[in-house]
Amino acid sequence: MTLGPIEIEVIRNALTAAAAEMDVTIWRTSRSTVVRELLDYSTAVFDAEGNNLAQSARIPQHLNSMGAALRTLLDRFVDAATWAEDDVVVTNDPYCGAQHLNDVLVFKPVFHDGVRIAYVGALCHHIDMGGMAPGSYAATATEVFQEGVRIPPLKLIEKGVLNQAVWAMIGQNVRKPVLMLGDLQSQLASLDVAAVSIKRLAARYGSAGILEASARILDMSEAAMRAAIRAMPDGRYEFEDFLDEDGVSGEPVRLHAALTIAGDEISVDLTGCADQQRGPINCTPAMSNCAVFYSVIAATDGAMPANAGCYRPISIIHREGSVTNCQAPASVAHRVAVSHRLANVMFGCLHQAVPDRMPAAYYGGSYVATFQTIAEDNHREVLVEIEIGGTGAAPAKDGVNAWSFGMHNNSNIPVEMIESGMPLTITRYGLIPGSGGAGRYRGGLGLYREWRVECPSAVFTANMDRFRFAPYGLAGGGPGSLGKLLRIRDGVATPIAPKSDGVMLKRGDIVRLETSGGGGFGDAGQRAPDAVARDNALGYA
Repeated sequence: MTLGPIEIEVIRNALTAAAAEMDVTIWRTSRSTVVRELLDYSTAVFDAEGNNLAQSARIPQHLNSMGAALRTLLDRFVDAATWAEDDVVVTNDPYCGAQHLNDVLVFKPVFHDGVRIAYVGALCHHIDMGGMAPGSYAATATEVFQEGVRIPPLKLIEKGVLNQAVWAMIGQNVRKPVLMLGDLQSQLASLDVAAVSIKRLAARYGSAGILEASARILDMSEAAMRAAIRAMPDGRYEFEDFLDEDGVSGEPVRLHAALTIAGDEISVDLTGCADQQRGPINCTPAMSNCAVFYSVIAATDGAMPANAGCYRPISIIHREGSVTNCQAPASVAHRVAVSHRLANVMFGCLHQAVPDRMPAAYYGGSYVATFQTIAEDNHREVLVEIEIGGTGAAPAKDGVNAWSFGMHNNSNIPVEMIESGMPLTITRYGLIPGSGGAGRYRGGLGLYREWRVECPSAVFTANMDRFRFAPYGLAGGGPGSLGKLLRIRDGVATPIAPKSDGVMLKRGDIVRLETSGGGGFGDAGQRAPDAVARDNALGYA
C-alpha cells in the first residue's frame, strides 16, 4: 500500500502521542523526587531497525542518544530475531550503549501479525545505583567500577516473566531500593502503554503501513534538515571552551569543535578535544554526539520533527581516547559536564555561520548537589538536586533567568517535597542580581539555593562547573557570572570545591550554591534605557 501525506502525518502524530503517553505514565507512577519532580527521564518510539522515530518533549541529552543505545544493543548484544514480543532488555552500562550508571534504559519490541513494527524505550535517571558516593555521582571516581552497579544488556523480562534474580541483585546494591525499583517499575509500565497504542495504530494501517510511514517520516526530517543546512553559508567555523577541571587533576579541560558546512551536509571534527580524563567527566560518542545533534537542530527554524532522520546529514569525527570518545574503564558519572560545554562550543561555531540565530553561552552545566542525611537511628535518605542557571542572551532578546536550557529540560524539586521527606530545610532560594552578562541584551540571571541540615550529620557531594571559566558573551557582550559553593557553619562561610566527595556536615550547617548567569549579546552601551530601568526596578541589575 502507499500512504498519502495526510495518513503519514496522522501516523507521525499518533507515534508522538504514544511517546507522550509513556512520559505521563512515568510522571504519574514514579516514586523518587529525581523522576517525579525533577523530571529527569525520557521516552521515545523507534522504528523496526532501532532508529529514533518519535519522542516526548523531554531531555535532549537523553533523546538524541537513546537511538544510538538501541542500535548498539542490536548490533552487538541482542539478536533481534530472538527478541520476542514480551521481552524487555535493560542496561545502564555506558560501554554497552548507555550514558552513565544512573540512567537505566529499557527497551521492548512491538509486533503486529508476527511482524516487528517498532521498539519503545524509556530512560530514567535513578536516585542511586550504588558506588562510592550517595546518589552515585562520585566527583572523584577514576574508574567506572567505583560508580555503582553496572547492568549488562540482558532480558529483565523474558516471555512476560520478570527475572527475579536480576531484580533482587539490583535492589541489593542501591541505597534506596524501594524508590529505585519503584521508578524502574514505572519505566516498564510505560513500555506496555506505548505498545498498546502502536498496536492499535497497526490494526488500522497494517504492519506494512507502519513500516512505510516510519521510513517516510525519517526521510521527511532528513530532507528538511538538508534544506536548513543548505540555507547556511558554506565554510569552516571553529570554537573552543574549557571545563574547570575533571575533579582529580585540577587542570582545565579543552573542548574544541571545527564545523564544516558544505552544501546540505555538516561535518563536526572533535579531534581537538582533550584526552580522556581521570575524573568522571568523560563521554562515550553516544553522549557527546547528542550535543552536536541538539545544537544543529537548535540552529534551524524548528519546522522539522526531531528524529534520527535529522542526524543523517551530520557526520562527527572523534579521536579514540579523548574526552568525547572515552575508552573503558574511564569514569563517566558527570559526563553531562562535557555535553553541556560541547553544546556551548557548537553554539560558538554556529554563531559564525548564522549570527542572527544563536544565543550567547548559557550556564552550561548541571549543578549536581547530593545529600545523604543520617538520622539519630542511622536511617538514611538521599536527595539529588540538579540546579540550573541563566540562559545566554539572543541577538534580539534578553536571556531567561534560571531557565532549564540546552541539554537540560528538568524542573526544580519543590521546597515542600524536600522538607516533607527528609531532614533538610531550604532557607533561601532566588535570583542573583547582576549575574547575567552585560550587553545590548543581557544574559539571564543565575540562582542561589541554600540547604540547612536538620539531623545529626549528612554527607554532601558536588559535581559542578563554571567556577573558573564563565559563560561567554557574543558580539561584544560580557560573560555571565561564575558559580560559587559554600558551607556556612556558625555564621562562617567556607568554600567547598565544586567537585567534591564526602563533605561531612552537621546539624545547622548550611550549603549555599550560586549558579552562573548567561552571557550577554552585543555592546552594553547600546542597551535601551527602558530596559536598564526595568532591570533596576525588578532588582536584576
